[in-house]
Amino acid sequence: MTGEASGAVKPNEGPRPVVVIGGPTASGKSDAALAVAKALDGTVVNADSMQVYQELRVVTARPDDAMMASVPHRLFGVLSGRERCSAGRWRALAAAEIDAAHAAGRVPVVVGGTGLYLKALTEGLAEMPDIPETVTGAAAELMARCGPQ
Repeated sequence: MTGEASGAVKPNEGPRPVVVIGGPTASGKSDAALAVAKALDGTVVNADSMQVYQELRVVTARPDDAMMASVPHRLFGVLSGRERCSAGRWRALAAAEIDAAHAAGRVPVVVGGTGLYLKALTEGLAEMPDIPETVTGAAAELMARCGPQ
């Protein structure tokens, strides 16, 4: 994706590059992102729907501490598992991190296997209203009472 992340490109600024690396589980995305980020003075931005959660480090094969210390990494383990993260919420978080990387003179390297997140970033999303807590609470109560089936 080349161009803007969330706001308009400033006059005389030109395109702001964003590298996007996607693919299936265990295909080497994290290593590729690290290599690209090192080569381009980049910042790695997570696009995996499970790696945003603090508690899922091991089961999601999140980059290890050495990898994360070698170049800036963003949106890894930033939310509690008790929080809800939608494609829309992730897109807003990612757009802010992409803008921050550009402001710091770095190239954002977005990496992950969550296709919906990557599509949301590159193609956008339809506007959706927030779901009222009364509705989500009633749905959770119904599932607790009746079970997931």
